[in-house]
Amino acid sequence: MLKRSSLLLVSILSSSLAYSQTTSDENASITYPAEYFAEFGAVSVNDMLNRIPGIALALNGNEVPSIGNHNNRGLGAESQILINGKRMAGKANETRSQLERIPANQVSHIEIIRGTSGDLDVRNSGQLVNIVLLETQSTSSISAEAGAAYYRDGTTDPVGSLSYSGQTGELQYRFSGTIGSAYELQESSELSVLADGTLNETRVFDRQREQTNYALNSNLVYQLSSADRVSLNALYGESNPPATLLRTITDLKTSPQKILIEREDLPATADNWELGGDYEHTFADGAKYKILMIVNERNNDSIRERYVSSDLGQTETKNLFLSSDSRYRERIVRTSYSWSPFEDQALELGIEGSQTIQNSALKLGARTSAPPSAEYGGLSPVPVPNAISQVEEMRYEGFAVHNWQINSRMSLESSLLYEVSEIAQSGDVNKKRDFDFLKPKLDFRFDISRSFQLRVSAEKDVSQLSFADFSASVNAQDDDQDTFTGNPSLEQEQTWRYNLNLDYRLPNDSGVLNSRLFYYDVHNSIGRIDISPNSQTLLSTNGNVGDGKVFALYLNASIRLGFLDLPGVVVTAGLNLEDAYIYDPLIAKKRTIIPFDRGSFRIGFRHDVPAMNLNYGMNYQDGIGGVGGTGGNRVRYDIDNVLFYGIGKVRTELVAFVEKVGYGNFTYRLEVNNALDSERCLERKRYNGHIRDRDLREIEYSCATTGPQVMLKVRATF
Repeated sequence: MLKRSSLLLVSILSSSLAYSQTTSDENASITYPAEYFAEFGAVSVNDMLNRIPGIALALNGNEVPSIGNHNNRGLGAESQILINGKRMAGKANETRSQLERIPANQVSHIEIIRGTSGDLDVRNSGQLVNIVLLETQSTSSISAEAGAAYYRDGTTDPVGSLSYSGQTGELQYRFSGTIGSAYELQESSELSVLADGTLNETRVFDRQREQTNYALNSNLVYQLSSADRVSLNALYGESNPPATLLRTITDLKTSPQKILIEREDLPATADNWELGGDYEHTFADGAKYKILMIVNERNNDSIRERYVSSDLGQTETKNLFLSSDSRYRERIVRTSYSWSPFEDQALELGIEGSQTIQNSALKLGARTSAPPSAEYGGLSPVPVPNAISQVEEMRYEGFAVHNWQINSRMSLESSLLYEVSEIAQSGDVNKKRDFDFLKPKLDFRFDISRSFQLRVSAEKDVSQLSFADFSASVNAQDDDQDTFTGNPSLEQEQTWRYNLNLDYRLPNDSGVLNSRLFYYDVHNSIGRIDISPNSQTLLSTNGNVGDGKVFALYLNASIRLGFLDLPGVVVTAGLNLEDAYIYDPLIAKKRTIIPFDRGSFRIGFRHDVPAMNLNYGMNYQDGIGGVGGTGGNRVRYDIDNVLFYGIGKVRTELVAFVEKVGYGNFTYRLEVNNALDSERCLERKRYNGHIRDRDLREIEYSCATTGPQVMLKVRATF
């Protein structure tokens, strides 16, 4: 295998195909001019990016997942995509979500930046993609997409977008609206077996979610003068995801078998909005002052009402009411001043402040002997500890970033961040806590050649706590447990992250080979802890469980098959291997650390046929390992049960597409998602008493499918 791989690499390196991609010593950047994409009939920036070998490595940034609940409160200084060298003044409305709405005819060139520099608007955590637009005094265009999504039960939902963008004098503008389908029909079956091997029960259910997502976006950039620039950014989104569920439970221990029907109504509403703006001034000596502000809000309300009967069409009895409401708000200000104190060196000093508030309320009603209440769906209120909560965080982060271009081939970026925060919880629980952290980072890059780069980095990362863990919340993963208990004493996970990256760009735009080796030293990891008041009443919640280690090796390749006289074919492949472990006092043994799994792999190809204005391709991905035991992909322990996942971060999926530019210069795209209708399987073991006692009660085997999705879209730019 190794010999064949070596021969393949030699063949690629000897390819003499010429493309208009160019390499620049400055910032180790690779430039693709607009002419490079002319033959592909690209409509949007996203179409252009899809033609660049290895682009996924740049867009995905630091692909290895972070430890803990990274809710990304505040803004930070990292981003993978820039427009005209600037980040967008938004979070939910960030640049990547806009790529489909920027017309290709407004692009001058695209840069892949592999180096670090004080001239960049953000810190480069891996590779940056910079979309450089044409400089024109007056231009405008309309991009439109219309289509439909078809599902296996015959449901058809509309999808589409409309974008108007252009430039008038010094004003650049973009307005867009989108509609997308998130419909889902999930079919699931479960078999329960008692500890002695006796069949216990079966559960078969269908869950139907009716959801359509709507979004309105606007982006304005105005060049006040040669030294002053201001931008505004706005987003409104809405998605009402009501669902229904029908569950049939068959008791296999009785003769004749007893059947119980459970029907659930799951109405829900969700909306979010965001406003952002930034201002930048460039001084005569090249120094820059920047200030950026963002305000956003997200609301989610859901109800779960369960009715039981002996059979379909029989009299129903309501036995559960569960209402969950949350409101999440952020206000962020970030300002900095950057300059060059010495030749080939740059320094940035700044501060970021943010206020984050989450309000949550949980109501649980059940059929008991207590008086019923209309606020609890006509059922009796059930007390839930820590059900009403407001969590507010005030966070301030001072930062200093130093960039040093040591010579033409080596650069070093060093940064030091000092974070101070106060988290206050009020409602059913009143508590206030203060935190402070020092977070250093070093990033060294060495261009072994114009194409071969070595990157070594070390940094301290502090996770942001999930406010949902502070108060009681809905448990959507276990039918036997309706709610989770909150933990107002939770503390942040802290991780030292070490990274070794080798990136090789093959000659003549023939592709990219990349390898990344990671080691994480984890402290104060979060998992389930025992908070039981006594041995008869078992309770658990998320808490800090101890320290752990993470090892990961990621190998990626994107290769153009020019050496086989197929320059229009690009093959991509990836292999991820992970090993993570921690000693967990809840189970008194070592376990894996979520979100790290055993690993995954992916393979795909894309074939462009410019002579026919046609392209097609497919992508397949899958995890390594099955369900259960040490060979499983993911395991989650609780106080009285353990859940084995057949999948982890990567789900088994096959996506295929074909796209053609046809009549009227319209682009027609047919896409099939989840083409194999892959099953997602779980295995849960439940115990009598504490899991450490190993008194097995039952084993549940379940699998679920959602079916394939067929998308047909028509796009054009006017």
